[in-house]
Amino acid sequence: MATRTDAPTRREQILKEAARLFAERGFHGVGVDEIGAAVGISGPGLYRHFAGKDAMLAELLVGISGQLLTGAKRRLAEAGEGAPEAVLDSLIEGHIDFALDDRPLITLHDRELDRLRDSDRKLVRQLQRQYVELWVEVVRGVWPAVAEPTARSAVHSVFGLLNSTPHLGRPGSLPGRAGTASLLHRMARGAFAAAAEGE
Repeated sequence: MATRTDAPTRREQILKEAARLFAERGFHGVGVDEIGAAVGISGPGLYRHFAGKDAMLAELLVGISGQLLTGAKRRLAEAGEGAPEAVLDSLIEGHIDFALDDRPLITLHDRELDRLRDSDRKLVRQLQRQYVELWVEVVRGVWPAVAEPTARSAVHSVFGLLNSTPHLGRPGSLPGRAGTASLLHRMARGAFAAAAEGE
């Protein structure tokens, strides 16, 4: 979602506002009419795009998991046979973009994942596992001596670090986007290096 440069479609506008409102007030604290008002259409008009709030939530959470995986695969393909450290840096940059630009989705995932239908929740988990395993392979390409379980634990820990952005405080209290991105990148690399030192 954050990587698009063309104008968002009405469907994307609805999802963006739904994510913001759900993150701010909780899934059950937001009505269809409010989401419609946020994008300038009537609540009933939303039903031309989505069957209801449950469908919006599913598309948001399944969608971002799929986008993260697709983006990571694209970065790997673009890197080709490049240096493993450059590949890892590219993955970190991609996740930082998500963490800084799509903060409501992080909050939404943490709070509302259990509200999804079983099939949608399983799909989210499946996509996330693939995303983690892709990272594990790259981390072990940089530090071959790191055991797979250690690499996997380190990847999950780094995701926790990067996904902490909704808790970093008000935007004005941060060092700016570039400064925050640089700090998160250094911390992620430091966490992986620390995991490797213990092996």
